[in-house]
Order: sequence, then structure tokens, then C-alpha cells
Amino acid sequence: MKPEEQLNLLTGDAILVETREDLLAKLKKGRPLRIKYGADPSAPDLHLGHSVPIRKLRRFQELGHQIVFIIGDFTARIGDPSGRSKTRPMLSPEQIEQNARTYAEQVDRILDVDRCEIRYNSEWLGALGSAGLFELASHYTVARMLERDDFAKRLAEESPISMVELFYPLIQAYDSVAIEADVEIGGSDQTFNFLMARDIMRAYGLEPQVVMTWDLLVGTDGRDKMSKSLGNYIGIAEAAQEMYGKLMSIPDEAMGQYHRLLLDYTQEAERELMADIAQGRQHPKQVKSALAKEVVAFYHSVEAAEQAEAEFERVFAQGQLPSELEEVAIPAGKLDGEGRIWIVDLIVLAGFAASNGEARRFIRQGAVRLNDEQVSDETLNPALNGGEVLQVGKRRIVRLTLEQ
Repeated sequence: MKPEEQLNLLTGDAILVETREDLLAKLKKGRPLRIKYGADPSAPDLHLGHSVPIRKLRRFQELGHQIVFIIGDFTARIGDPSGRSKTRPMLSPEQIEQNARTYAEQVDRILDVDRCEIRYNSEWLGALGSAGLFELASHYTVARMLERDDFAKRLAEESPISMVELFYPLIQAYDSVAIEADVEIGGSDQTFNFLMARDIMRAYGLEPQVVMTWDLLVGTDGRDKMSKSLGNYIGIAEAAQEMYGKLMSIPDEAMGQYHRLLLDYTQEAERELMADIAQGRQHPKQVKSALAKEVVAFYHSVEAAEQAEAEFERVFAQGQLPSELEEVAIPAGKLDGEGRIWIVDLIVLAGFAASNGEARRFIRQGAVRLNDEQVSDETLNPALNGGEVLQVGKRRIVRLTLEQ
């Protein structure tokens, strides 16, 4: 494919390319470009939000370019402040190592991992040392750092910003120096960090990388960006039925973006789809079901997607129990002499609520059912014999057993 054709294919749906001219010049060199993508193992699972830029990496890989996947085991100790209103808690080395283990297997669902260069940034950042860090910091000013939106907002609100956080964009930028990146890909929340890397690369005598960003996928709440910490995520390694059910739960107004970012719809096709839904030419449930099946089929199989659809219809459309129920063992020592337990305690022990207060709220909201009967009495003390079915909300259902 000619450089101009590659340029159009690679940049067509990006919201920022800094710059198209730089990328074309790199493509004309006729060598495989080094395409950087980094992910901090701050949580064990990648989600569909991560998949948006990773699927763009696939385009580069199919054109013969070299993907450099950086696992930020060093930067995860700090925590990316992008879009944060407060300082992230620092992770332990044990947490980081545990989270990082699953990344390569998950990325392999989208890319050919065997053809990727997988690097851990502790490799060069750990060896940088204090002298190297001071040199790195000398290439950027505090004034420019505080131009960053989230830092500027926190400064105006007199919210604390740690010195460690100010170093985060610098050391992320140094990743690009270490691997001599030609292009860096990511979400729009990383724009400041990526553009800083262009300046840092120049300071170290390297040709600056091209920056490419895409919209952030909204979570299942349809409001905030998809995030593990917000609990609105869909993991790419989740079971087919769980993934299908979560996709069916997204608000109708988010469907256009999901089609564009997950199924490569153009903006025009996205507008047409949403217009069809608004004018009744397509039913939202059918559109959502087709979306869910296609996404599940990509990460699992067509057969798994069809089974997930059938199970969803059986449970939610026909009101039946799932064909397979997870079992939760309730310690017999938690029951009183008559084999009874307070319903609030039961909800917490089943893992459906983090506190008694949250369990009470679920009951008041009418979200709790025991053996298919709605629970409205917060003082209820049901007797357990094992085999009871506890449900909180539409999708959280377990069968109870007694643990001796």
C-alpha cells in the first residue's frame, strides 16, 4: 500500500493527528514504523475502552509496522493523574506484578502478540537514576506543566498536587525516548502527555513521534469514560454472557459511539444509525443486540455470542433463571439456632453489598428477591436450608449453599 493510502487508512477516524505531514514523511521512509502503546497495570483487566486504541494498533500491524506494547510497571507505582481530581494511591510492587501478568494474554485477543515487542518501562526508568531524572526534568518548565487541564483545575480549587504526579508525564514521555517511537496511540485524555513526548524527544536529539488519539469510550452508565475505578467497565476477558449482558445495559444514546469506536462506523454512519433509532426505523433493543453479538463474537466466538443472546432472552425477556447459577456458600455459624439469618447480613455475605447501608438501599429500591419473591422488609430473617436463590438487581443472581 502506498504511503498516501496508508495515511488515509490509519488516520481516517482519529480525532487528533499531530501531524499528518510528519506521519506521511515517516511512511515514505519505507521501513516499519515503531508504534508505541502503553498501559499501566493499575488493574488486572483491560476493558473495551482500552480496546479502542489497541484495535487501531491492529491496522498498523497488518500493514507491517512494529507494535511496541509498554507495560508501565514503573509508572504504575505513581499512577496516571490524567483526568483525576485527586492523587491516585500508589500500588505495591506485588499488586503491579499480579496485574501485569494478564495483559499479554488479553492483548492477544486483538493483536498478534508474538509479533509485538512487549517491554516493561522499569527496564529504563529504573536505571535512569537521580542524575538522569534531573536531566529529564530540566527539559520542561513548571509553567507549561501547569497548563495541563487537570493540574490547572486542581490548582484553582486548591486541591493538592504531589511532586510525583508532576513527574508522571515526564517519565511517560521518556518511554518514547527509550524505544525511539515513531508514533504513539491512545485516548484523548493522553493528549498532553503524548505532545510533551514530542518536546522531550527533540531535547534528546530524536525525531519527534507522531501523536494519534481517539475519543474515550463511555462506560455502561453512558456518562463517564469507561473505567475500572468507576465500575462502569466491560472487561475484554469477561465471560461471554457477562459481556453480552453489560452491552445490553448501555443507554440508547451511547449506541452510536459504541458502533463507531468498537465496530469502526464512520461518523456519518453513526449519525444515520442514531437517526434511524430516533425515527423508529430501527428498534434500540435489536440494534443493541446486534452490537453485543458482534463484540462478543470478536472476543469469544460466534457460537458463544449466540448462546449469550439466547440466555439473555431466556432470563430477561421470559423472566426465567439462568441455566447455570453461581453458588455462594453461607457459613452455618452465621445462622441462628433456628437456621435463620438477617436479610441484610445475607446480602453482604453473598457479596452483593459492601456494607449494611448499601444492602438496605437495595431493599428499599425493590432490587432484592429471595426465591423469586421481592423483599421489602429490612428486618426479614429467612430460614435457610440451602438451594435458595438470591437476586439483587437484574443480573446478579446466586444459589445459596450452607457451609458446615
